[in-house]
Amino acid sequence: MFVPWRILAVLGILPCSILIPGLFFVPESPRWLAKMGKMEDFEYSLQVLRGFQTDITAEVNEIKRSLASSRRRTTIRFADIKQKRYSVPLVIGIGLLVLQQLSGVNGILFYAASIFKAAGITNSNLATFGLGAVQVIATGVTTWLTDKAGRRLLLIISTTGMVITLVIVSVSFFVKDNIAAGSHLYSVMSMLSLAGLVAFVIAFSLGLGAIPWIIMSEILPVNIKSLAGSVATLANWLTAWAITMTASLMLNWSSGGTFAIYAVVSTMALIFVCLWVPETKGRTLEEIAFSFR
Repeated sequence: MFVPWRILAVLGILPCSILIPGLFFVPESPRWLAKMGKMEDFEYSLQVLRGFQTDITAEVNEIKRSLASSRRRTTIRFADIKQKRYSVPLVIGIGLLVLQQLSGVNGILFYAASIFKAAGITNSNLATFGLGAVQVIATGVTTWLTDKAGRRLLLIISTTGMVITLVIVSVSFFVKDNIAAGSHLYSVMSMLSLAGLVAFVIAFSLGLGAIPWIIMSEILPVNIKSLAGSVATLANWLTAWAITMTASLMLNWSSGGTFAIYAVVSTMALIFVCLWVPETKGRTLEEIAFSFR
């Protein structure tokens, strides 16, 4: 809205410049330090993360026991993935990250200006700007709620909200396409679709936007975390690419139909969370790993 896109691309250097010096203040992963045999650094890093007033003795011993058992088999064979302690976390991690993108969020955000224009919103660029601002605020609220409300509860609330809002947007587009452009009902449907999209972004940001990344880092066993995390991330961004490439075609086909499809996928995400995703709030990585055995 304010600068040409080439200048905007260059401005992307600024957050990177802030991130680089910030990384020097991030403590190394305690479990990685322990795995490398740097036991003093491991305990210090864990103490920094937990706070210097916290007794970390029990957690230190638990991590040591976990690493000792994982060293008995340093390599994971393909056949081992079929074991429950590996297969279930993999399915949950990859499933959440793929469903996150199949909900259509990137297609909606990337083509928001076109969607708002199709809905009859006069200043579609301003509406898109507002949508991005809402997403930032809602994601900030999520960081505060995650350890208070729990991951699973927020995911259920998030996916439920996404289903409801996508149905509202879908219905508003179907109605709008069958009435006169200048009518009062047309204006009402335009505002309803705008409100629905804003509510969808809020619902997405409250759970499915950030929490799958948190859960993936918590439920994957240490000895497959690197490989499995990379596979899950690859699946996420390949799905994001597919959604981004097809969103424009689908919206040209039928805006109402596109949002109806996204609503169906969000319903699948809600069912998936209710049936598969465990609560990880307040549990150590070792406790979570043991629960999958």
